[in-house]
Amino acid sequence: MAGDGGDVAYMLPRHHTEIDRLDVQHYALRAALRGNHVASLDRPAAILDVGSGTGQWAFDLCAEFPAAVVVGLDLVPGKTAGRPANYRFVRGNILQGLPFASGAFDYVHQRLMVTALPLATWPDTVRNLLRVTRPGGWVELVESGNDVEPRGPATKRLFELAAQLAASYGLDWTGSVSTVLEDYLRDAGAEAVEQRRVPVPIGEWGGRVGSLMASDFRSTFTGLCGTFESKFGLPAALCQELLRAMHEECEGFKTRYTFTVAIGRKH
Repeated sequence: MAGDGGDVAYMLPRHHTEIDRLDVQHYALRAALRGNHVASLDRPAAILDVGSGTGQWAFDLCAEFPAAVVVGLDLVPGKTAGRPANYRFVRGNILQGLPFASGAFDYVHQRLMVTALPLATWPDTVRNLLRVTRPGGWVELVESGNDVEPRGPATKRLFELAAQLAASYGLDWTGSVSTVLEDYLRDAGAEAVEQRRVPVPIGEWGGRVGSLMASDFRSTFTGLCGTFESKFGLPAALCQELLRAMHEECEGFKTRYTFTVAIGRKH
């Protein structure tokens, strides 16, 4: 998710460089998952991407399914350059509901919204995702938590600060959301629910995916250094030193960051 969200508690910095970071993150996940989605899709006519960010995931789906209309929903538009003809952007706030009819989409995708959705809102959010999915269609959730292992002291400290920041916004600071995505889907009424964990390398040791993830981590925490200083009194120079140490730790320990993917079908 990108942009100024008013009442949305988005903990990551809103800056033009966030577009670059989100695209790097997208390419890392696409490589790790060996594709843009886990759900088995058969000629979907309508696809919804909630929290579409830059729009790159949706652009990729436009290319994969050129006969489909792919809708990106977010607070502000993402990239305008290179938008496919079958892409549509809708401005909206998931916390205020989805402005679509029930059963409007064959496939509904939501990725890495843990930094934007307050913890208490998750059950209703997933029910709403399932509401706009047609019978037989799929909902796919991709999230991350605090599962970064093995972790050295600098990595641990930065993640503790991020958790403290998330807690101040009412977000998931314990990493619990990523462990219960399948429960949210089942409780919402989905069937054929599956969940899997995807450990992704961080650092040059992990090849192209690891390099992309290292860039994502570096950009994320660099953007947070100013917030850590203003909220917690962590000097910017010390934050940068922690970042350098985290990079060395991830290379030396062969650190992996685990994402969770959950899919469920509308009955």
